[in-house]
Amino acid sequence: MALLEINNVTKHYHKGDETITPLDGVTLGIEAGEFLALMGASGTGKSTLLNLVASIDRPDAGTIVVDGVDITALSRTQLAHWRAANMGYIFQTHNLVPVLTAYENIELPLLLLPLNRSERRRRVEIALEAVHLLDRAEHYPRQLSGGQEQRVGIARAIVAHPKVVVADEPTGDLDPDTSAQIIKLLKQLNAQLHVTLLMVTHDTEVAAVADRQLYLNRGKLVQVSAPRSASTAVSITERSSHSGSWKDDV
Repeated sequence: MALLEINNVTKHYHKGDETITPLDGVTLGIEAGEFLALMGASGTGKSTLLNLVASIDRPDAGTIVVDGVDITALSRTQLAHWRAANMGYIFQTHNLVPVLTAYENIELPLLLLPLNRSERRRRVEIALEAVHLLDRAEHYPRQLSGGQEQRVGIARAIVAHPKVVVADEPTGDLDPDTSAQIIKLLKQLNAQLHVTLLMVTHDTEVAAVADRQLYLNRGKLVQVSAPRSASTAVSITERSSHSGSWKDDV
């Protein structure tokens, strides 16, 4: 069974008398630890699918099952608790709170979980080290470069040790060199932390680093590349005792 199962999902939007269907019976399975790139022309439903997977929105038909939990059947309250513990979201425009430090921005998702202050600090420091920003913990967003801001956003997405991370054009606002650095970092985190990653991108070079590339066309998914074999799946890499470990929390 795949970690993430999208089963016959359809989503409609209404614009006046017009009904728009960005997703029409989409079915997709994503294995644990897989890195998948989702491509397609603007307006084809890529971000809609990401928001459904992230439980920010609900489908009009079909189910989305994550690690055996049908998130489409959860109440709003249940969904909020589930999302905080199981889902990370990387935005194109960082979405950092300008009056909070990098440390405080990363800590935000943990405030929704039953963790004490010392455990929150441990997780934030591990996340900061994972994105190579321990020395920028007390810096505010205005004191960071665009690439550093995006790395803070990535750290915020992984700090709760989610089962799935979705990324909506994570390099869209970055120059080519910084974009390459961010994609390299995502690939490293995918391998080292065994995090399952679903990324939307328009850039074929960015998409090429993923295990699979899929294309959305008129509400339907078209597979571009075959999934990797089970023998090439990456196992969890335990971090050193100096930096802490994800092992007990993933």
